[in-house]
Amino acid sequence: MAGVDVVFIEHLAEALCGLSAVLFTFIATFSRSENVEFVVQNIIAGSLILCAGVLWWLALSGGSLWGSEYLPKPLSLLCIIIAISARMNIRGINVSFGANPHSIGRKEEE
Repeated sequence: MAGVDVVFIEHLAEALCGLSAVLFTFIATFSRSENVEFVVQNIIAGSLILCAGVLWWLALSGGSLWGSEYLPKPLSLLCIIIAISARMNIRGINVSFGANPHSIGRKEEE
């Protein structure tokens, strides 16, 4: 019985990480609609959980990620942590306590 090629597992992990990174980069654009933001948050969390599983599978298959056999397991844990963070909705809470650049001009006009 032939197993799955380790290179395929590596590329699958990279693709899932890439998908999550691209969606996370554009989350501000998706947050214009609460429903779309919710769906994208779920997609990010789901792809990161899948990526964590694929990275663990890669480690168990004896594969390496970017030339390192050590990286897949710690990165899978990081994916799970980020997936949990992606589900946290902090809308409406001022985290940075800084000035909102969109409201600076409006305050001066009023």
